[in-house]
Amino acid sequence: MSSIIKLKIDVTKLTKDKLFKGEKGTYANLTVATNMDGESEYGDTHYVFESQSKEEREAKTPKVYLGNGKEFVFNGGTTASAPVTSDMDDEDIPF
Repeated sequence: MSSIIKLKIDVTKLTKDKLFKGEKGTYANLTVATNMDGESEYGDTHYVFESQSKEEREAKTPKVYLGNGKEFVFNGGTTASAPVTSDMDDEDIPF
């Protein structure tokens, strides 16, 4: 059994100061967490936020929520949920 998590994030909410240059591009550290309350009204089972430093967590700095995600579990070539499709063209990406 395998699974994928399809995410939809609002890139305009990314904190620009937290972006960093790597050898092959510009990166952001993100965290995906499981919604412990179960599915949302839209069927989302995960949410995405910017990763925080230890100092930010200790200071209880509010998280920057970027979006949500839905997990798709595959069993022998079939999915337990609807097939994954993209509703965004590359031209919609603001960078």
